[in-house]
Amino acid sequence: MRGWTHRYATINGITMHYVEQGEGPLVVLLHGFPHTWFSWRHQITGLAEAGYRVVAPDLRGMGRTDAPHDVAAYRADVIVADLVGLLDHLGAGSAVFSGLDFGMFAAYDLAIEHPDRVRGLIGLQNPFFAAYDRPPSQVEAERGRKHFNHMSYYQDDPDGARADYEAHPREILAKIFHILSEKSDFTVVWQHPPGTTYRQALPEPPPTPWPWMSDWELETYVADYAASGFHGGVNWYLTGDANWEYRRARAANHTTVPYYFFGSEADVDLLHWHGDDPTAVIGEHHHGLREIRTIPGGGHMIAMERPDEVTAAYTDFLADIHGR
Repeated sequence: MRGWTHRYATINGITMHYVEQGEGPLVVLLHGFPHTWFSWRHQITGLAEAGYRVVAPDLRGMGRTDAPHDVAAYRADVIVADLVGLLDHLGAGSAVFSGLDFGMFAAYDLAIEHPDRVRGLIGLQNPFFAAYDRPPSQVEAERGRKHFNHMSYYQDDPDGARADYEAHPREILAKIFHILSEKSDFTVVWQHPPGTTYRQALPEPPPTPWPWMSDWELETYVADYAASGFHGGVNWYLTGDANWEYRRARAANHTTVPYYFFGSEADVDLLHWHGDDPTAVIGEHHHGLREIRTIPGGGHMIAMERPDEVTAAYTDFLADIHGR
């Protein structure tokens, strides 16, 4: 569809699925959870038409990429090796990387450890790693003792979370996507007591289609997660402490490549997980900072909610990186 080419490759010991379109300088888009490559459906075509080779992989554990059961298979160093292997497979010395949530953090790890492989970074919604002064599991567990907290929920009952999601894939995906959109308020889940499941804490969304999500688009996610299961996505959360230790042990935790950031006015991540004024301190985390931009409207799902504005921002930033 739309000129997309689906490919599979053996990379870093797993079979990785990715979608590719276009010719020109390489741009790699990395999704979060519970997403797949499909969350970039608007940007893939838009950037390809603007003269770029766009690659959107399914990250390990999600979509049509292999999903190892071992939690250690999702550590940051393993994910970085996946991305280096993907570049090697594509025959590319470097690329511009962008992403959302886990995907954005993976791009930051890659840029810190292999700056020669990253032509530039375009941050979306997640400006830098969340600041924890001790292992994340301890901080999130304390929050989870006061009210429902999805971060501690995964730690307390990972098998229960997986089983619940796999029994109700359409329900949980629709609820998560909608709660993170502009039309909802994520903080309502914190009004539920400890011991609540995520599916119970999430409000019932309106029936699809939504202005930014059709029935068939939602069913595309449902089909992928019905096939892969949710254990891979949950495992990304379970590596939180290991990745915190891993990143603290690095000589540096800031990027030096050209960096651009844009986000929406009402994004839950920007409001609650990165301090009081995250955009004011972006330069401390990204020494190659060139521009910060705010897109009016939209929630955390801004790439789908405001596709034209997001694609235009990417096009502007890519043009600056490549001197166009």
